[in-house]
Amino acid sequence: MSFLAVLLALICEQLKPLPHGNAVHGAVVAWSRWCGRNMDAGEPVHAWLTWLVSVGLPAVVVFLIDWMLRQQSFFLALGFDVLVLYLTLGFRQFSHYFTDIREALERGDELEARRLLASWQHVDASELPRSELLRHVIEHSLLAAHRHVFGVFFWFVLVASLGGGPAGAVLFRLAEFASRYWAFRNRKLDTLTHERLHGLSRRCFALMDHVPSRLTAAGFAIVGNFEEAVNGWRRDASLWSQDNEGVILAAAAGAVGVQLGGASAPGVFPDRSKTLAAGSAPDATAAMGSTPGEPPQLGHLHSVVRLVWRSVVLWMLLLALLKLANLIG
Repeated sequence: MSFLAVLLALICEQLKPLPHGNAVHGAVVAWSRWCGRNMDAGEPVHAWLTWLVSVGLPAVVVFLIDWMLRQQSFFLALGFDVLVLYLTLGFRQFSHYFTDIREALERGDELEARRLLASWQHVDASELPRSELLRHVIEHSLLAAHRHVFGVFFWFVLVASLGGGPAGAVLFRLAEFASRYWAFRNRKLDTLTHERLHGLSRRCFALMDHVPSRLTAAGFAIVGNFEEAVNGWRRDASLWSQDNEGVILAAAAGAVGVQLGGASAPGVFPDRSKTLAAGSAPDATAAMGSTPGEPPQLGHLHSVVRLVWRSVVLWMLLLALLKLANLIG
């Protein structure tokens, strides 16, 4: 049922995408804010309690609902799985930003493109030159594709295969949201009120994302330039401060042949605070903290879209083959 649920959810999401600022997102924000306000008093035990309630409790509720529906009807359970995946998995939850930025750049309206990037990532992008703007759009789009599609896909299939239904998809998306939300709250309020919770959320998500991020990178290598993607993965992943992000971006840069990484503007993420060790860089570009390849151009945005869609097809085919082998066996 996993393959059918994912396929139907992707079709529904393409036909009727969730609007930006939808009620579900608003409810998740309100739930996280309530948990933080009522449970986080700054101590480690409070941070754990807040994270478990805000992230784990909804996943448990989804598991229980799915279990009860399975006792009643296969089709009720399938419908519920599709609904949960529709809310947690899909390109259209972030692709409107990507599309609008690409269209603005095609019109030559770099000011609008910078405004859209700033609105998307809540940063000041007003001083970014065109090449750096393109580089950030590519990086953020690749990471968003992983977090909204491939990571959710992995955790849904893993937990569903263990009888947990769509709880894994909810767990991953809420863990990812918590890692961003508490970081944003700390930056926005300029306070360390939720510092322990922020650190815990970041570590928990990094642990959950360790395997999915590497599977995403492997998918990019298979459907792109395999040799360059693997070389980039091994050589350039340390350019980024977050290991999981570095693996994805380094592999994608090699698969597409685009130059990513480099010095980052203050406050703009992904954080590229690491550089390659002295003597390990094969050329001057990598020595300056960027991956080898062509400087980012508008055409690379289309290449990234094709790379992501080919990866989706790859993982769907693999899931279909696994289900077929299970039925035959």
